[in-house]
Amino acid sequence: MIFSKLSEKIDSLDTSIISEERKAVLQPLIDFAQSKVDAKQIINLNFICTHNSRRSHLSQAWAQVTGSYFGIENLFCYSAGTEATALFPVAAKTLENSGFKVEILSQEENPIYSIKYSENQHPIIGFSKTITSDFNPESGFAAIMTCSSADQGCPFIAGAEKRIPITYEDPKVSDGTPQQAEKYEERSNQIATEMKFIFSQIKL
Repeated sequence: MIFSKLSEKIDSLDTSIISEERKAVLQPLIDFAQSKVDAKQIINLNFICTHNSRRSHLSQAWAQVTGSYFGIENLFCYSAGTEATALFPVAAKTLENSGFKVEILSQEENPIYSIKYSENQHPIIGFSKTITSDFNPESGFAAIMTCSSADQGCPFIAGAEKRIPITYEDPKVSDGTPQQAEKYEERSNQIATEMKFIFSQIKL
């Protein structure tokens, strides 16, 4: 059972605002997930960005919870970067404000977060890691490129069954400004809305 605040948040997301052009960008991920559902196989999605600190984590979290919202089973969402830094605290706070229960498990330079979306589901483990990290799947996954620099700078991803560019503007541009919280919320909502659309299209 998804936390009520989070479920209400997903209910409120309006997928009709997504343009036809953007839907065409999202379609390859819909097709990948549908093919796995039809074959009764695990759906492994790895959201990749340069630093694995903002967009890739937001995408990982929203994909996992919206998939659960639509009853998609055997969905496992990961994130990675071309280099490891740290999950940016404002990104974690933005998820918390949306209804996720976020807890810091370790206070290091690269902290480990528990990001829960349901009372009885395994939490998302959030921390920055590279594409080659043992924490992530080694094969049979879709690599979703959430930033253009990672998409351009990482032409080959070992083990990826499919490579899908779904890029987002970096909320980092607002860091340290009065618009910071608003910009992170805006990006999070965009990602959440698009993930809701993607998983709403899957036929079980």
